[in-house]
Amino acid sequence: MLARFVHRCGQRGTGTAMTVITISRGSFSGGEMLAECLAAKLGYRCVDRDAMVERAAASGVSAQELLDALLTAPNLLERMRHTRYKYLALLQAALAEEVQSGNAVYHGNAGHLLLQGGGPVLCARVIAPMEFRIAMAMGSLQRSRDEAKAYIERVDEERRQWTRYLYGVEWDDISIYDVILNLEQLGIEQACEILAGMGKRRCFEDALTCQAQMENLVLASRVKARLALDQATAQMEFEVAAADGRITIQTNLSSPAEMADARRVAESTPGVAGVDLRTAA
Repeated sequence: MLARFVHRCGQRGTGTAMTVITISRGSFSGGEMLAECLAAKLGYRCVDRDAMVERAAASGVSAQELLDALLTAPNLLERMRHTRYKYLALLQAALAEEVQSGNAVYHGNAGHLLLQGGGPVLCARVIAPMEFRIAMAMGSLQRSRDEAKAYIERVDEERRQWTRYLYGVEWDDISIYDVILNLEQLGIEQACEILAGMGKRRCFEDALTCQAQMENLVLASRVKARLALDQATAQMEFEVAAADGRITIQTNLSSPAEMADARRVAESTPGVAGVDLRTAA
């Protein structure tokens, strides 16, 4: 059963879609199998969370800490808040750069959120009955039924808290996805056929607009990652946007020296044509 489908593809495009498909799912919901099927059917690259962690870690940070930033639910004291901000900036840059040329399927944590504003991104969510998930977990983890069920429930709750804390949205809110696929009625092959059909369509808008949106996301995320890594700006947080090579940085900094450091880091990023610094009111 196709629980929800929103057709957002425009009719203006004349070029070939350079689509990126993200698959969100709970643990052991069949998302990895679906992603691999879809990538094979479309001839797309299949990209997973671990590959993005490895790529982001090449900047010199701990791969395990990056993974923890994705998997660990925020605690009440928010002790990891800035660390999480830093690592997510690195992961967003890694993912945006990886899928920049399109024709990729990403399955992993928050791909649809990390790629917000990237233009030709088709956001899918896969849901599956609990018994299906428990059986998968029992086989993969070699645990009893009760242990597998407890594991799934714990991970689901952590992802729910993580998404709410970082993005202010509910992980299972259907409005943040383009399509919901329910494996209670659909098999992997049927779900794969549906997404493959969508992936073969034109970009959501014309191809040039989509490419520009993705390039803007890549440049903005690259600047944000460099700000997170530079010693002079590593303890600060920024909102970064890009348009045609021009970067806009929103910050609550007030020190002229800090503002100068932020500008220096941004302007030194390849592809940046200009920088606008805006202080939050």
